[in-house]
Amino acid sequence: MFPKRYQYRVQAFLMSLVMVTIMTAVVTAMNTGVDSEFPGRWAAAIAVAWPIAFTIILAFGKRVLQLSMWLCQQD
Repeated sequence: MFPKRYQYRVQAFLMSLVMVTIMTAVVTAMNTGVDSEFPGRWAAAIAVAWPIAFTIILAFGKRVLQLSMWLCQQD
C-alpha cells in the first residue's frame, strides 16, 4: 500500500471522490432527469467537480478538523 505520510492525501482523494460521485449524481438527476444520456452528463459533472473538491479538501481539511475538534471538546 502507501506509506503513512500519504494518509491525508489518500483520505482527501477518497473523500472527495465519494462526495462528488454521490452529489453529482443527485444534482444531475434532479436538473436533467435520468435517461439514456444521463451517464455522459454525470461523467462530465464528475470531471469538473472532482478536481475542485479534492483541492478544497486538501486546502481546508485540516482546518475543518481542528475547528470540529474545538467545537466538540465539551462532554
